[in-house]
Amino acid sequence: MSAAVRRRVIIVTAVHGPSARFLPEAYASLCAQELPEGWEWHWVVQEDGRSEAVAPYVPDDARVAFRQGRSGGPGVARTIALAHADGPYVKVLDADDRLTPGALARDLAVLEANPGIGWVTSRVLDLLPDGSTAGFPGDPEEGPIERGAVLDFWRANDFRAQVHPASLCVRRDLLLALGGWMALPASEDTGLLLALNAVSRGWFSAEVGLLYRKWEGQATGQASHIDPAERAARMAVAEARARALAATRWTYDSPITIA
Repeated sequence: MSAAVRRRVIIVTAVHGPSARFLPEAYASLCAQELPEGWEWHWVVQEDGRSEAVAPYVPDDARVAFRQGRSGGPGVARTIALAHADGPYVKVLDADDRLTPGALARDLAVLEANPGIGWVTSRVLDLLPDGSTAGFPGDPEEGPIERGAVLDFWRANDFRAQVHPASLCVRRDLLLALGGWMALPASEDTGLLLALNAVSRGWFSAEVGLLYRKWEGQATGQASHIDPAERAARMAVAEARARALAATRWTYDSPITIA
């Protein structure tokens, strides 16, 4: 590392016991990233709870910080991890997912060149148990996503966003201004995405940036995730928050200064 001050992008990962075994693959995908001159990544791995199951899978690397805390779900784990996010940008990486080569550099290029863009997402492929991949229909074109566009699409398509919140890279100051992830048992990342788009323009990168693992233990595959009553309540709260934020008429169009 040179003597010059380096800038960090903070990778935030929530993890619990069943998903811990995938951390080495997530780490390998981070190590494969090539960042612009003067940049580095720092990985904050936050266990959702306190157990003996996760620590053995956390890499021994000075760029990796491992924390534990009370169990509250992935949104709580990611939000408490922001206490250790000392860079201008926060990138989400779920414990069981993998970044593709160049993903971080593409995110940084967009955010550094466009002060009025608050967040970036990218094309995502499902990573299936046999190692094959599958794409999502309806990806938008490369370029900016205007305010309110995510909510409109989400409402018209059975609560499915046209961009994937697991690929999110966001300005830390904007993320903090919105309070981090929603206090929901699930869909907390979609709720954040809707809130971000209510107050700021985003960006979609058409190049694949994330491999989203599909496996039997993932939270979104559990019966509780699709319970009709809970799902309806989650969607109602996420939409109400986004609409309330839009009604304030506050627009993020330049970086906020946070000490």
